[in-house]
Amino acid sequence: MRTIVITGGTDGMGAALARHYLGAGDRVVVVGRSRAKFDALLTSATAARAEFIAADLSSVADGRRVVEHLRAGHERIDALVLAASFVRQRRHVTAEGHEASWVLFFVSKFVFVTGLAAQFGAAERPVVVNTAVPGARADAIDFDDLEMSEKFTFARSNAQQRRANELLGILAAEANPDLAYVTWGPARIVRSSFAGDVGTAMKVGAAVLGKLLGQRPDAAVRPVIGIIDAPSPGRAAFRGAKRRPLTIGAHDDKDAARLAAAVEDGR
Repeated sequence: MRTIVITGGTDGMGAALARHYLGAGDRVVVVGRSRAKFDALLTSATAARAEFIAADLSSVADGRRVVEHLRAGHERIDALVLAASFVRQRRHVTAEGHEASWVLFFVSKFVFVTGLAAQFGAAERPVVVNTAVPGARADAIDFDDLEMSEKFTFARSNAQQRRANELLGILAAEANPDLAYVTWGPARIVRSSFAGDVGTAMKVGAAVLGKLLGQRPDAAVRPVIGIIDAPSPGRAAFRGAKRRPLTIGAHDDKDAARLAAAVEDGR
């Protein structure tokens, strides 16, 4: 029986993956904010193989607490899906003093990927699927202002998070060469509840486009299921089922190390 950990596993694509792997007979750990939504995923046949961990992953402390819980309770993790999402159109500072989107979409992922290295090492074919759309520019990261206290825009923030998650794969591969690390984005828009703090125009646009053009979450995640069930060691990038080239910068190893140092220093 495999152990599958899914952040953001109570809604949208994360919930679709949780239902699939519970139905397939795996042990599934869901990290999310809604116990009620988690309970709605369960049946009498799957409840014994499901675990819920309540957390807000825009909190650094919550992310670290979850990782410690996973390390204490699971010697092996076969797959980690990083799918937690809460879209913020504007800069938001948390009670911890950090920019919320940077923590949710990168720092928490860094904490999970690096903190669970031993659990991945115990798995026969470990895989991380990071739902960070690949293809950001190599120079998208502002190392002098990672939390964008100045000149914040949604587009800059999004590009920086995406690029940082590509570089996180370098650190993951160094820790475990047998690990498959995939940055993945859906081929097109996915119908979901679109959790976030955004303006009316973005909400309406997402709702209309989702209804007209969107995929159902269970259809959107079929390529992810293929990646998890037949992982290939090393870094890769996909949009839907189509492989994309990795973005290669002139200083990728150095940049990955700078990101690690920044997170570990608490910046």
